[in-house]
Amino acid sequence: MKKNYTTNKITTRDKFKISDYAQLDNTVIIDHFKTRTEGLTSKEADSRLEEFGLNQISIGFRDTVWSRLFESIINPFSVILMVIAVITFITDVVISAQKDYFTFIIIILLVFVSSMISFIQSQSSSKAVAKLTNQIKNTSHVYRDGTLIEIPQDQVVPGDIVHLGAGDMLPADIRFIQTKDTFIAQSALTGESTPVEKFSHQLDDQNLSLTDLDNIGFMGSNMISGSARGVVIATGDSTYFGSMAGSLTGDRAKNSFERGVDDISRMLIRMMIIMVPIVFVINTLNKDDWGTSLVFAVSIAVGLTPEMLPVITNSTLAVGAQNMAKVKVIVRNTSAIQSFGEMDVLCTDKTGTLTEDKIIVERYMNLHGDDDKRVLRHAYLNSYFQTGMKNLIDFAVINRAKDYKFDSILNSYKVVDEIPFDFNRRRMSVVLEDKTGKRQLITKGAVEEMVSISSFVELDGIVHPLDDEKLAITKETYETYNRQGLRMIAVAQKNNIPDSNHFSINDESDMVLIGFMGFLDPPKKSATPAIKVLEEHQVRTVVLTGDSEGVAINVCKEVGIDTSIVYTGSDVEAMTDFELAIAVEECSLFAKLSPQQKTRVISAFQAEGHTVGFLGDGINDAPALRQADVGISVDTAVDIAKETADIVLLEKDLMVLERGVLEGRRTFGNIMKYIKMASSGNFGNIISIIVASLFLPFLPMLPVQLLTQNLLNDFAQIGMPFDNIDEEYLTEPKSWDTKSVGNFMRWLGPVSSIFDILCFLILWFVIGANTMDKAPLFQAGWFIFGTLSQILIMHMIRTTKTPFIKSMSSKELTMSTFIIATIAIIMVFSDLAIGLDMLPLQVSFIPWLVLLLIGYMLVVQLIKKFYLKRYKEWI
Repeated sequence: MKKNYTTNKITTRDKFKISDYAQLDNTVIIDHFKTRTEGLTSKEADSRLEEFGLNQISIGFRDTVWSRLFESIINPFSVILMVIAVITFITDVVISAQKDYFTFIIIILLVFVSSMISFIQSQSSSKAVAKLTNQIKNTSHVYRDGTLIEIPQDQVVPGDIVHLGAGDMLPADIRFIQTKDTFIAQSALTGESTPVEKFSHQLDDQNLSLTDLDNIGFMGSNMISGSARGVVIATGDSTYFGSMAGSLTGDRAKNSFERGVDDISRMLIRMMIIMVPIVFVINTLNKDDWGTSLVFAVSIAVGLTPEMLPVITNSTLAVGAQNMAKVKVIVRNTSAIQSFGEMDVLCTDKTGTLTEDKIIVERYMNLHGDDDKRVLRHAYLNSYFQTGMKNLIDFAVINRAKDYKFDSILNSYKVVDEIPFDFNRRRMSVVLEDKTGKRQLITKGAVEEMVSISSFVELDGIVHPLDDEKLAITKETYETYNRQGLRMIAVAQKNNIPDSNHFSINDESDMVLIGFMGFLDPPKKSATPAIKVLEEHQVRTVVLTGDSEGVAINVCKEVGIDTSIVYTGSDVEAMTDFELAIAVEECSLFAKLSPQQKTRVISAFQAEGHTVGFLGDGINDAPALRQADVGISVDTAVDIAKETADIVLLEKDLMVLERGVLEGRRTFGNIMKYIKMASSGNFGNIISIIVASLFLPFLPMLPVQLLTQNLLNDFAQIGMPFDNIDEEYLTEPKSWDTKSVGNFMRWLGPVSSIFDILCFLILWFVIGANTMDKAPLFQAGWFIFGTLSQILIMHMIRTTKTPFIKSMSSKELTMSTFIIATIAIIMVFSDLAIGLDMLPLQVSFIPWLVLLLIGYMLVVQLIKKFYLKRYKEWI
């Protein structure tokens, strides 16, 4: 039965500091935590989990019900409304002879409605995504009951013996008791840009700073290379990371869309701040009633405050996250959904992304290219006896060796030492000793790196010095099979090795090169259609791989990526930034890249104005994932890749990428609908209110009427995050353009003002609402026209086509607008109008209202054609 535990309780067994543990001998540290080299027992681990709690950082848990509620309520627009509510309470209740709570209640209701809509959407999205997010929790390898097992990272307890390999994240603070070429990246904690080597020896210096303790590993850092074992000395909030979590969990940089929304928010607020004093002064001078004029100006401020902007933005992103979750895509950073829509370049690793990640041994050959089981045997011994993280190549070698019963020779050898793999050397070695005491160092790795450490070659059973002739034979064999699409690695060995139990990379020299292993990793079936459909949506696919150009070219040709120009890591290294900027525009395949070179290529794309996504799953992909605008990884990726990514795919189906792109563009489109509607509507309202204030002897609408209209419009917009988007809109990347918003506002704003003024004229001259006694009738007329025109403009703006005929809105938007329109009509044509200090409108106004609304729609549709012709875009 599964137990539930609280997060780490920060309980300690004693007053030891981390620096104290660094100064203890390995035996003492093991005894201190009452553990043993073969690990805790299951019973001991359960007991300690009860005592110390889950291995989690509680300080960093910001996504809670309370945090979401706080974020829903506290935003610039809600704060403005609450300030206005306080002012209204003072003027209408505190200092007023006739206390009137109605306006104050309406403003508070506006804040409540917008906040609750945002909160409910956020809650719904969080629950949906959490169900799938639980499937991508990181795990750790620990020794329990003498066996190495894999457990959820939050189950790690003090005293656990942890095994670490390249790509693992440190699950807790650890005192190393065994290391082998262990290099750790801890820049997130210390700012050090280069990996730090860790050791298992006892430290004597008591004056070292915490981050200089080279036998201590900190939670939040990750293994770059090598292997290690360590005793967990602190978990959860008790770790060094936990103590710094408050400062380490800072806000990330905003993307272009978020900056754009902030810009338009500030613009709308500035419009409101400028408008309020102008309206107040004009009405005070014209109507000689400063009290009523002030309340009206305050109500205008409420009407011009786009309190639904954060609601629409957050709700639309939440809907996008939920839609992605349905296709088993976890959105770890919701703003990445929009960045997906903006993405125009997808950089991807090759292995496991474009290929099936099901590597099989195709050939095992000597340097002439002839099959040679001896090469397979040496590769097998290397793969089997290494204790680090075995990769797909290791598993492929081991599986193929089983066909020849090579596992029967394992008892003849024991491991003396190993030199783990890292991405700079691109090779790994094991030192074995047979029963006769003979020692042998066996190395396998990337061909160029293996040739560089070899002084001899074995041809026809005879060892020769590696001269130019033998090198030419070696290269010819390698290049022949590499061009055929085989992923090639070289195998080397030497017998003349020192009588020592500790070896280093310096021992990887004067090797005897004996042959090659050739592997096949076929392309994914979904790769070709995915790349094609991304291209149709104007997203260019570029391959950034550490593999050789021969294999990469073969795979890229099969999936439809242009290989007419290919650059390698050495080419990139030799390029200036200017030359690389030119190269990225013409090349779609970069091969033999180091992790730093992948990052540099992505930076070059970004410098040229591209929005870049990167898809990768390996240790060497983490820097590129961090650099990209959208980092995409998969559930089977190494810990550091999953932690760095914005998006995690639970299924390796590349067609999901297209759904992500389209979802991002839908999200962008629905948010832009509201932004353009709000900006143009507010600009038009400014003109209309100034005209009305200058020429009317009464207020065009009372404060309570303005606030009620604003509340109704807010409800009408609830369905906008769910709205449909025209297929044509989804064909190209979408990015924020402030100039586009300004153009739209200047074109559409005056149009709404023109029809507002026409409405004024009809009410004044035709309906006869032209005296102070008839002011409530005038106000009812503008109330219903303003409400219905605002509802209609949603449908007009949402598409480049003819609304209701060639493009239908979603059922959610249709329902929300229809219900509010019906309520507004019933309100003004019945005695309900009296409750808002209006007079019920006569039926004779209906033809004029219909005529105004139809005219408004026709003019907007006509403007739309001219606008599209001039600017080639709409929303």
